[in-house]
Amino acid sequence: MRILITGASGFIGSALGRALSAAGHQVLRGVRRPQAADEVAIDFSRPDPAAWQQALRGCDAAINAVGILREQGEQTFSALHTRGPQAFFSACVAAGVRRIVQVSAQGADRGTAPFLASKRAADDFLRGLPLEWQIVRPALVHGEAGASARAFRLLASLPLTPMPLGGHQKVHCIHIDDLCGEILRLLDPATPAGLCVDLRGGEAISLRDLLATYRRHMGFAPAPAPVLPLPGWLMAIAARVGEHLPGGLLDTQTWRMLQSADAYVGTPHPPEARHPAQFITPSEAPCLRQQALAAWRAPLLRVALAAVWLITAWVSLFAYPIPDSMALLARTGLTGTPAMLALIGAALLDAAFGLATLFAPGRRLWLAQMALIAGYSAVIAVCLPEFLIHPYGPLSKNLTILAVLTLLYAEEERP
Repeated sequence: MRILITGASGFIGSALGRALSAAGHQVLRGVRRPQAADEVAIDFSRPDPAAWQQALRGCDAAINAVGILREQGEQTFSALHTRGPQAFFSACVAAGVRRIVQVSAQGADRGTAPFLASKRAADDFLRGLPLEWQIVRPALVHGEAGASARAFRLLASLPLTPMPLGGHQKVHCIHIDDLCGEILRLLDPATPAGLCVDLRGGEAISLRDLLATYRRHMGFAPAPAPVLPLPGWLMAIAARVGEHLPGGLLDTQTWRMLQSADAYVGTPHPPEARHPAQFITPSEAPCLRQQALAAWRAPLLRVALAAVWLITAWVSLFAYPIPDSMALLARTGLTGTPAMLALIGAALLDAAFGLATLFAPGRRLWLAQMALIAGYSAVIAVCLPEFLIHPYGPLSKNLTILAVLTLLYAEEERP
């Protein structure tokens, strides 16, 4: 068959494209900015039914896999989940497309969150059209490239796992391969049309057990890790903050849906779907383990490094006695006004480095910090040698900071 997929560059859409091509179908990929010969321009935030109808000519079926978890600019739930799909479905009717598969979401039939309500509006519209429609409502879709799976692997790799309300919420998970297999079945002309299928994968599993499963299969010990229960009020605050953080998965809507996750627990389907314990194979484990660690290693090191710079600046200007600082500078050859200017300038530079570490990281910044630390360590070692054998090791600790900076520089992609 000739099949057009909207949202073909996304996690689900790209997996569907590969599965359909492997099954021998001719695939057209609907994307916002086409670049390849098998791609066509379909942007639900800017409907163009006439162009879509032309692209759909000769297609036997179409799949709508467009979906977002968070609104941003023109990318709203109303535009991408409701108005855009409705215009696309109408174009399918006008172009003579026989069968449509709509990728909806678990809970869209009764959920009140804007994400779910917008999906339900498109589902209801599709049901009223004169063609063979199929609707799938998948639970949490997992796969190596999925955003939710990456987030769960990150959480599972932490030595102390934060859990909303203790992580006792039950969730269903379905692997992307099982979702693609079910959609292939629904596209088959031999499968009766007019089906609305809840895809729940294996048995429901608590969030706590899900993360423990990920942790065990990635080879982290102990498994499970100690749990840090997060109270509801703290999660509500974090969700509100998450509304303003780009790229995050937690916001007020996802927190609301997680709280109601138990309401969607039911009979697994399809019966042969894989269990979460099968989501990570032994061959994938080493690579996924390193990816999980890399996801939080650099941010943790940056926050710790920024704290060192900012605390040092505050101590230099406000906490440590100025006369004592001036006495130390005198032993390096600086006295009077030059010494005071050096003290204030060094503190301001420390503060600037701390803020840049948080908000403007880059290779040049890491090199500048390494140069400064190496320079003043050499000066102190020569002029104030007692710090080399101080019991608290104020100078030898710079070796650790230099190692952190070396690691950040090696992993940094920004100039």
